[in-house]
Amino acid sequence: MPIKLLIFLVCVTCFSQNKPVDATKLLDTELDALHRKGFFTGFSVAIVNANGTLYAKGFGSSDLALGKPYTAKTIQNIGSVSKTVVGIAVMKVVELGKLNLDDDINKYLPFAVSNPDFPNIPITIRQLANHTSSIVDTDVYLNHNYFLKPNQDLTGLPLEYEDQKFIEPSQALTLENYLKAALTTNGKFYDKSIFDGKPGAFYQYSNTGTALAALVVEKAAGMPFRTFTQRYILDPLKMKASGWGFSMVDFNSYSRLYANPESPLPFYELTTYPDGNFVTSADDISHFLTELIKGYQGRGTLLSAKNYSEYFRPQLGPENFKERSQKNPYDESYNVGIFMGFGHTGTIGHTGGDPGVTTLMFIDPQTKIGRYLVTNTNFSNKEGMRNFYAIWDALEKYAPQLDTP
Repeated sequence: MPIKLLIFLVCVTCFSQNKPVDATKLLDTELDALHRKGFFTGFSVAIVNANGTLYAKGFGSSDLALGKPYTAKTIQNIGSVSKTVVGIAVMKVVELGKLNLDDDINKYLPFAVSNPDFPNIPITIRQLANHTSSIVDTDVYLNHNYFLKPNQDLTGLPLEYEDQKFIEPSQALTLENYLKAALTTNGKFYDKSIFDGKPGAFYQYSNTGTALAALVVEKAAGMPFRTFTQRYILDPLKMKASGWGFSMVDFNSYSRLYANPESPLPFYELTTYPDGNFVTSADDISHFLTELIKGYQGRGTLLSAKNYSEYFRPQLGPENFKERSQKNPYDESYNVGIFMGFGHTGTIGHTGGDPGVTTLMFIDPQTKIGRYLVTNTNFSNKEGMRNFYAIWDALEKYAPQLDTP
């Protein structure tokens, strides 16, 4: 081989090997600089494509008092991004032949749920999944849903944060008992205001409706929702660090959550855990996000191509919206699949927010690249918002420069 050609090939090889390393280092540096601005105690990010994880890393601290770093293996609850897992579970039960999306939910529930203003119009599983069930969230949800982890030191920690009250573990109900109490006419939390409008008419985002869909999955499948998702989602994807709350995960890896960078919050769980209490790490969620990209391409492993097509199919039209914002491309409320959101620019994914939690997880259907960002700190001002989206934009900026694994 001529020496000049050999030198050229060696240089090309060096360049191809250095390119992802350089991009990774540049992204590391930019994200570290954004963390040092001080808006977030800790956060983690991931970039994936259909072949796997391109980048996953944590920044800052998962517990200031203990001096623990936030890494790609740190776990925390991720808010309403959890709903995308519920959507896969719904479609898996459909695939197993145990329910149809347009079934009346009362076919599966052990108690009757009916809109008092439209008692003859059934509420369907599809309506729960696309947020047109007419079931809405009320103060009952905020006052009876967030319960404290037992046996923690609460000294100096708030028992209420913004609109959410943290209740004692002894006051917490099971998912089934809470929904029965809130949705049935003789339930102790019942108020007809939990129903608003005609079933199937208008999009109204509903955490309560999501939790009810998970209960339908549980009853149709004949096993607890946690067990069903473990068997059909977490185990196949090797998401060993993930689960629904403290009982399913290693608490030693759990991040403390913060109301602001200086103010820790107590550890809590959700009674309606399917709507927001999925606990995972950047490493683990990368497996799920890769699977979603593959599913969008018709070659996923959790569902058939047909059922993935339904999962990702926009379910609603303009007539289903009272108002339709187009300000934020990462507002998933422009349209919805089966608990899968669509931004007005075509992005596909979901946002999440709970005390101490802000999350984004979206796929770009053009590049087929997925991004994930979760913080363990709330923010409430414009500078915090700008910094949050600067992190998100940095992931988009460097994603094309990262080679496939």
